[in-house]
Amino acid sequence: MKNIAVLLSGGGTNLQSIIDAIEAGKINGRIKLVISNKKDAYGLKRAEKHNIKASFDNDESSIIERLLSEEIDLVVLAGFLKILSPKFTKTFENKIINIHPSLIPSFCGVGYYGLNVHKAAVDYGVKVSGATVHFVDENADTGPIIAQEVVEVLADDTAETLQRRVLEVEHSILPMVVEKYCDDKIEVSGRRVYIK
Repeated sequence: MKNIAVLLSGGGTNLQSIIDAIEAGKINGRIKLVISNKKDAYGLKRAEKHNIKASFDNDESSIIERLLSEEIDLVVLAGFLKILSPKFTKTFENKIINIHPSLIPSFCGVGYYGLNVHKAAVDYGVKVSGATVHFVDENADTGPIIAQEVVEVLADDTAETLQRRVLEVEHSILPMVVEKYCDDKIEVSGRRVYIK
């Protein structure tokens, strides 16, 4: 069974999707730790409701130490609005995944988070958007892509309506990737990721 840590900054709906999948017996893993860089993140309350250790921590060195001491196998960034340092990403190379609300490499990188992503997609006039789960490296949204799912952009979409539909997709592909990771079914070769 794999030990999972979830880092978040907000409401924690993606955390909830993983908790639900674990409780349904789909994921061979357990969330040992939820850490937020925002004191008032609702995601911390979600974790506590499920008896998961949850805390506020904004110091990267302290977070690394805690992840190592808890023998964490997988770090999930679920709406964690902070770029990790090369030290962090090297310590947990190919053990950190992130969910991003677009089809990378579109609408990603520094400044593309939350509603900004969906506003950019709608303003650009793209016909499809979606969600991407990828490994995390030292740059924003540039690690190898593990899974993507497409969402059609409708003619009357606003950033808010598109965000709601993309979030539904996030809630299905993130737990799926966590499940495959915990079953050792993800293989990385350079930039290519294979799911067995």
